Amino acid sequence: MRNKAISVRQAQAFDKFAQEKLGIPSIVLMENAGRSVAEACAGRGEIAVVCGTGNNGGDGFAAARHLLNAGREIKVFVIGEKTKLKNDAKINLDALVKMLEKVRWVSTAKGLKDIAQAGLIVDALFGIGLNTPVAGLYRKAIEMINRSKIPVVSVDVPSGLNADTGRVMGMAVRADKTVTFVAPKKGFYKADGPLYCGEVIVRDIGIIRSAAK
Repeated sequence: MRNKAISVRQAQAFDKFAQEKLGIPSIVLMENAGRSVAEACAGRGEIAVVCGTGNNGGDGFAAARHLLNAGREIKVFVIGEKTKLKNDAKINLDALVKMLEKVRWVSTAKGLKDIAQAGLIVDALFGIGLNTPVAGLYRKAIEMINRSKIPVVSVDVPSGLNADTGRVMGMAVRADKTVTFVAPKKGFYKADGPLYCGEVIVRDIGIIRSAAK
C-alpha cells in the first residue's frame, strides 16, 4: 500500500473532485465515512466516540448513529466550541442528538474520565488537515486515551499525527486501527506514523480512487 499513499493535498483535491465533478454531496461522503468506521468497530461492550467540531468529528457523529442503529451501546463526547460546529458535522450531530438524546460536551479534564470506562474508543478529534501542535483539553484527551490502554479506532488519521510527514504534533492517539478514506496517507509510513496507525483499513466512501484521474 505504501506506493499508493497520497498526500493531504491530493486527498482534499479528491473530495473536491467528488463533489464538484461527480456531484456527490459532501454529506454523502461523510455518511459513507461514518458507516465505514462503524463497520470496523468489532467486539462487544460500550463504545466511546470522542469527537471534535470539524469534519472529522462529523464522521464520528455519523459513525455513532450507525453504531446506535446496529444496537451497540455508545456514549458520545464532544470537545470544542459549539460555535465552530457547522454544515455537515452539525447536521449529523443534530440527527444523533434526536436519537441518543444525550451527547456530552466536554469543557474540563474532569469531563474526560468516563471515556476510559468504555470497551472501545472511536477517535474522531482531528482529521488530515491538522497542521498545528495539539494543546489544551485536546492534548489531555489524547493523553487519557493513550493511558487507558483501551482499543482505539481512529477516523482517517490518528488525531495529532501529521498525515503528510508522519510526525506527532505535540501529542497523538496511538490507534489499534485507522480507517482511512480513498487511500492511505503518506504520513502513515513515515517517521512516527507506523507506531501510531495500527492496522490501516482503506475505504472508498462511495467512489474508487481511480475515478479521480
